Amino acid sequence: MAQKWVYSFGNGKAEGRAEMRNLLGGKGANLAEMSSLGLPVPPGFTVTTEVCTYYYANKESYPPELKDEVEKALAGVEKIVGASFGDANNPLLVSVRSGARASMPGMMDTVLNLGLNDRTVLGLAKSSGDDRFAWDSYRRFIQMYSNVVLDVGHHYFEEALELKKEDLGVHMDTDLKADDWKSVVAEYKKIVEKRTGKAFPQEPREQLWGAIGAVFGSWMNQRAITYRRLHSIPESWGTAVNVQAMVFGNMGDDCATGVAFTRDPSTGTNLFYGEYLVNAQGEDVVAGIRTPQHLTIEGKKAQKSDAPAMEEVMPEVFKQLAKVRETLEKHYHDMQDIEFTVQRGKLYMLQTRNGKRTAKAALKIAVDMVHEGLIDKKEAVARIVPSSLDQLLHPTLDPKAPRKVIAKGLPASPGAASGKVVFTADEAEKQARAGEKVILVRRETSPEDIGGMHAAEGILTSTGGMTSHAAVVARGMGKPCVAGAGDVRIDANAGTLTVRGVTVKTGEQITLDGGTGEIMLGVVPTVQPELSGDFAELMTWADEVRKLGIRTNAETPADAAQARKFGAEGIGLCRTEHMFFEGDRIVAVRQMILADDEKSRRAALAKIQPMQRQDFVELFEIMAGLPVTIRLLDPPLHEFLPKTAEDMEEVAKDLGVAVKEIEARAHKLHEFNPMLGHRGVRLGISFPEIYEMQARAIFEAVAEVQKKHGKTVIPEIMIPLVATKKELDLMKAVVDQVAAEVSHASGEKLEYMVGTMIELPRAALRAAEIAETAEFFSFGTNDLTQTTFGLSRDDSASFLEKYQQRGIFDHDPFASLDTEGVGELIEIAAERGRKTRKALKLGICGEHGGDPASVFFCHKAGLDYVSCSPYRVPIARLAAAQAALGGPLKTE
Repeated sequence: MAQKWVYSFGNGKAEGRAEMRNLLGGKGANLAEMSSLGLPVPPGFTVTTEVCTYYYANKESYPPELKDEVEKALAGVEKIVGASFGDANNPLLVSVRSGARASMPGMMDTVLNLGLNDRTVLGLAKSSGDDRFAWDSYRRFIQMYSNVVLDVGHHYFEEALELKKEDLGVHMDTDLKADDWKSVVAEYKKIVEKRTGKAFPQEPREQLWGAIGAVFGSWMNQRAITYRRLHSIPESWGTAVNVQAMVFGNMGDDCATGVAFTRDPSTGTNLFYGEYLVNAQGEDVVAGIRTPQHLTIEGKKAQKSDAPAMEEVMPEVFKQLAKVRETLEKHYHDMQDIEFTVQRGKLYMLQTRNGKRTAKAALKIAVDMVHEGLIDKKEAVARIVPSSLDQLLHPTLDPKAPRKVIAKGLPASPGAASGKVVFTADEAEKQARAGEKVILVRRETSPEDIGGMHAAEGILTSTGGMTSHAAVVARGMGKPCVAGAGDVRIDANAGTLTVRGVTVKTGEQITLDGGTGEIMLGVVPTVQPELSGDFAELMTWADEVRKLGIRTNAETPADAAQARKFGAEGIGLCRTEHMFFEGDRIVAVRQMILADDEKSRRAALAKIQPMQRQDFVELFEIMAGLPVTIRLLDPPLHEFLPKTAEDMEEVAKDLGVAVKEIEARAHKLHEFNPMLGHRGVRLGISFPEIYEMQARAIFEAVAEVQKKHGKTVIPEIMIPLVATKKELDLMKAVVDQVAAEVSHASGEKLEYMVGTMIELPRAALRAAEIAETAEFFSFGTNDLTQTTFGLSRDDSASFLEKYQQRGIFDHDPFASLDTEGVGELIEIAAERGRKTRKALKLGICGEHGGDPASVFFCHKAGLDYVSCSPYRVPIARLAAAQAALGGPLKTE
């Protein structure tokens, strides 16, 4: 069968379905589905994503059959609407929109009112009975088409319109009469001719193909490329084009256009949530040019708005819309984001898609839908994006802290953020790279600002509503955002933000509360989040299905306690060197390093031992009976020595030695490549007394806690950076010897395990013999990634970006595990190690433990647990559950 390039929908039927989103794009697939559900969808057709792929594969040309297929589909639309394309008396007008398979807000441009020209504008005036509307529609079309297709800047048209309003002495677009718009059209056509050297195209079919080409062309524009990189969307997916009969929300006061969510996208509350504008076109709501009104009376009251709600103004249409809301949720089993238009009192649906939402809303909606019987628990667990939980674990403003609120906008995306004010996206990126925290302040954001929005701590806009670009994108990124703060005057050129006499300049600090919409001067302190009942409930469901254990990386009692609260099942990495940097210990540690012989070294170590023992007692008590993996000293000794001259003098004074001596020791310990130098087990081989002291501290702590609480504690002692079995044998002998001594002295039976970190390719390859001695392996994926790639984590940031842009790496291998190379070493080590020792415990403890994609890999590779920082524990628990269910659901 010949390939089909075009799919039609309308009149209660459709050739496509929701499942065909890869072919029809998200928008096209959902228009087809809504049409089949019998909802009032204006008829149209979708040109498939395969045409986009063909277009780029064949020097930007179309399949030969495409033209006839488009003509046939167009004829179908003409028949349903009862008007014809390009007819001077009763013209059919269409909108042309892009639609990729993943929703890309504001990335692709829309053209409305296509098919208007000097002849059909008269036909539209006649068929609508409204001259002013016809000429207003024509000027909007010229402006959009010229901008999107002919690449003429918006501002040329805006300036011409402003001048016209000044001449007429009016302020509002609505004050212009039909003849005024007519002269604006003439002005606009002159601008086009001047800027492009050609007259504005009059032939409707030329307009249509121009717009289709522009959509495919925009798939490769800079904005789209940046958005795809940030959201890992492959270029090969391509975009579809949707051509649809126009319906008008701007024919008068019985017309309207709006955007709604079937539940509140910020909190998840089961309330109809949305905004509409009377007598307006769709772009006006989303672009945030006019401030919209609420759909429901309840929503109006909640925001203390005076503007009447749709429920009051158009009660009949509102009832229909409420019914559509119910139909869509029952059908899609998820919260929907819908766009609609009311033309002369008749409701039309223009789009539905799974709504973007905050993490808090996602949890509430998933849990509520389980209780409502719409979805089951597994579906609820599969639906939450693990990394989005980050938003919930983040700070909110301290209610007790004083705050100076200077203005209030709309609470568009929750969370609290403070930072220096910047007025451009480029400046935000530049400052953030230099380590500054910034708040991006714009009149309204546009898709070009995406990089700066990503870099900023929070976003503030003075125009636009809860459904504007800034609001939608910020919610998706989990960034706090306050939108539509109408009292705020922004002068980006002067670098000032002014509210009723208060002026904030570039570089001064402000704080935003995206949950209330408040804007405050200076930095307001924050408090840690309390987790909701929904969170706890969903987490229990996740724990029911996951197979992987989740531990935490922690060495302070505070971190360990936090991780326990988040559901950690033990400590997978306790880095003992962190305990060496505390106050008075560092003096003893430095004495040990400067000591010239074993005797003085032991004397210094004897001072550190009781402090280390106390650390372990606290950890063991908090982790009550859960496994604790303790890594013996890993970093090279010079890391504990002072770096600057002043510090050296101070240390010399503390230790009672000459500064020269300290300089000499630091010099002697200096290494050209410390990462591959005298560290890890190599220190233990050179100075066994260090590991001996640490083992003694651990075992004495175990004995103390067991005596006190009568509970067994089983520490897992881990030797870092092992490359050979012999290194491990020598160190295990030291540990066993100390254990025997402590057990004898305390009369306590000590159970413990000795294992190793696998962080060198050689260790992974020789795992079979290392496992003869090691009772567990923990993969230190940070170092294993460095040693596998031969890449220094601290020095590679400068060129990794280039590697990602050129498509050499899909992602930063230090952020998300390289499952092919490093992953294969992990699989080899796991398989060879378990051949020798069936019950070998396997875990990972690098930063990767909290990265969902890496967690999926660990599940597949058959590891026993992953360990990650305390705040990533819930993320890992959820990712592990999704891995057990066969992977995450893509809701987008």
